[in-house]
Order: sequence, then C-alpha cells, then structure tokens
Amino acid sequence: MRKPTGFTWITLWTIFVYLFMFLPIGVVVLLSFNASQFGSFPMTGFSLQWFGELATNDAIIRAFQTSALLGILTAIISTTIGVLASLAMVRYDFPGKTTISTLLIAPILVPEVVLAVALLLFLQLMNVPKSFPLLLMGHVIFTLPFVVLVVQARLIGVRRDYEEAAMSLGASPIQTFFRVTLPLIMPAVMAGALFAFTISFDDITGTLFWKPGGVETVPTQIFAMLRNSISPEINALGTVMIVLTVGLPLLGLAVMRQVSARQGAQAGAPA
Repeated sequence: MRKPTGFTWITLWTIFVYLFMFLPIGVVVLLSFNASQFGSFPMTGFSLQWFGELATNDAIIRAFQTSALLGILTAIISTTIGVLASLAMVRYDFPGKTTISTLLIAPILVPEVVLAVALLLFLQLMNVPKSFPLLLMGHVIFTLPFVVLVVQARLIGVRRDYEEAAMSLGASPIQTFFRVTLPLIMPAVMAGALFAFTISFDDITGTLFWKPGGVETVPTQIFAMLRNSISPEINALGTVMIVLTVGLPLLGLAVMRQVSARQGAQAGAPA
C-alpha cells in the first residue's frame, strides 16, 4: 500500500476547507424546504410553505424593495464614476494621478467596519443625520474600487489605435467613447455593475452603521429576525439571498462571454 503523498494531503485538506465553508450554506438551503415549523433536523417532510410565507410578510417585502433600490442605485452611480475614473487613470497623465488612484482603491484595503465607523463619526461631527442618501453614499464608496479595478483591467487591453482612428475620421471624443471605447469595455462595465449590485445587496456591516431608523435591507432584516428565534422563514430568506448573490454573477458571466465572443467574431470577420 502506497503512502499518501504531499499532493494527496493537499487535496484532502482542500476538500475539508471547502466542506467547512459551504456545508453550512447547504444546510440552510436544505432546511428551507423543511415542513417542520422549528426549522431544524430531523426534517419532517418537503414543503415550499416558508417561501410562500415570505411573499406575505410585509417587513420582508419592504426589505427586498429597499435592497433592490439601493443595489440598483449603487450599481448605476458606482459604474458611472468607475468608468470615468478608469478612463482618466488609463488614458491621461495629470498631477496627483498616483494619489487619486490610491484613494480610489483604498476602501478595499481598509476593513469595512473601520470604514463604516469612520464615515459615521465624520458625518456626526458635521451634524449630518442618518438617511437613505447617506446609506447610498456609503455603499458607493465601498463598491467603487471593485468597478475601477475591473474596468481598468479591461481598458488597458483596449488599444489606443481604435480611438485615434475614430477621431481621425471626424468623431469627437464623446462620440469615440460611446461608439468605440464603451462597446469594447462593455463586458467589464457589466461585470463591475453586477459586482456593485451584489455587494450592496449583500452588505450588512456598513448598512447597520449607516441606515436610518425604520429602514431595513434584507441582510439587516435577517439579523433582526435572528434576535428572536431561528424560524424556517429565515432559512427560506437565506436561500433566496444565496440564489440572487450567486445566480446574478453567473448569469452576468454567461452574458459577458457571449458579448466577448460576438466582439471577437466581428473583429475577425473580413471587411
């Protein structure tokens, strides 16, 4: 009998780590279909009633509406600022470029709880009350670096020759951006928007510090429900969150691959 090699131990350890990370998620999904009202093992049967309960829970519906609105607005603002910032960072040289680039990426380097407390203390110092715009601003600050990094990586690979050719044929800089540059970086723009939406929709740390009273997002609603008891509705709501936060990026990846493949086919087609 052969002794286990180093590669075998690495494989076993990797499997253990993945089980440790994802098995609790699988348990939540499994228990969301449990017919028992206690939401725990042993399961007494298969049921979809807890998903139906979600649809009739006004607090959860309001939380979904708030999270969706917040995520969409965050994605729009972060993507718009991120694309313009990336274009400036990649295509132009100006004083303070390195400093601005560092400031754009800094929120990723700072722990979210530190960023949340710092922003909250600063706004309290300025006598600015908690509000939905404050919550939106916090989410934009936190998601903007992800958009910038993704778009910059794509923009670096776009040759300047295409833009110069368009402008030499009479296109203005704005026309060149919308007709040449933007279509070429569209997969990265879509990826950045999906990142921003997913991160905003799933965020709880910053939201707990920034949200005004009476406003709940889906993660904070789950947190509030957990204070009372662990009910099957929480498992069902967690399953919906998992499907959204995993399914949206996968769907976006599939769409981006189709767009990239179409662009490659058009670029390789004979004139």
